[in-house]
Amino acid sequence: MRRAAWLIVVIAAVAMMAPAAAERQGRRGRRGSFESVGPNPSYDGAFRFCRIMFRNSSTGDGAGWYVDYPRADLNLTFRLSELTMTPVSRNPSEGFNHNVYRLTDPQLYECPFIMMTEPGGAYFDDDEAAGLRAYLDRGGFLWADDFWGDYAFNAWAAELRKALPAAEFPIVDLTPEHPIFHTLYVVPRVPQIPSIDFWLGTGGRTSERGAASAEPHVRAIFDDRGHMMVLMTHNTDFGDAFERETDDRRYFDAFAGPGYAFGVNVLLYAMSH
Repeated sequence: MRRAAWLIVVIAAVAMMAPAAAERQGRRGRRGSFESVGPNPSYDGAFRFCRIMFRNSSTGDGAGWYVDYPRADLNLTFRLSELTMTPVSRNPSEGFNHNVYRLTDPQLYECPFIMMTEPGGAYFDDDEAAGLRAYLDRGGFLWADDFWGDYAFNAWAAELRKALPAAEFPIVDLTPEHPIFHTLYVVPRVPQIPSIDFWLGTGGRTSERGAASAEPHVRAIFDDRGHMMVLMTHNTDFGDAFERETDDRRYFDAFAGPGYAFGVNVLLYAMSH
């Protein structure tokens, strides 16, 4: 436990050494539609953050695919480049390339890692579900983050089951003994990271839905070979730990360390398994 705590302190200290790459962006992720995102940069073989654009269901629970976009994407890429030797894709305007894809985009296969935020509101049509299944069957890795309470989880699971049927692909809880918790940094427990606005507005509470979201979970789906296809961080918001790291020093001190420790672990695990 002492070693684990020391590593969390180290990553927090390193993360304070330079300002975030996207600090100049707005305080919240900018809103977007299928038409508002420009063309993605060409693939150059290096890591770039790949975010999934999706439509929202009328009965789901989520603000939209663009939550935390693009600052979380840029900041996590920046920390990956700072804390590891991983080559990352760069551009002169924003510092790092970051792409947004639909699940039906053929270029999705250039991404070993994709991320969805607030997936409790997602809706997949048949083509999107088929696109997600094909991507995952070919070795892809999806991280779904920032959804709170049973209603949001069940809404997400219903959409996910269009691609990965429950009988074939059970959802399992991961404990800190799983390698993803210590791929590079030791993360001794599942951190519950609230949005910065909730945390500041409630005097430091972390469960955004009260008793209904009191326990954070890291869950996963594996294929029949033991390859992790989907990672789900439920009742916690890693995206805000990345996006809002420069907005409040108290929030940074509380959540940037465990947030980036786990985030870097996830990227390295996804690209090496």
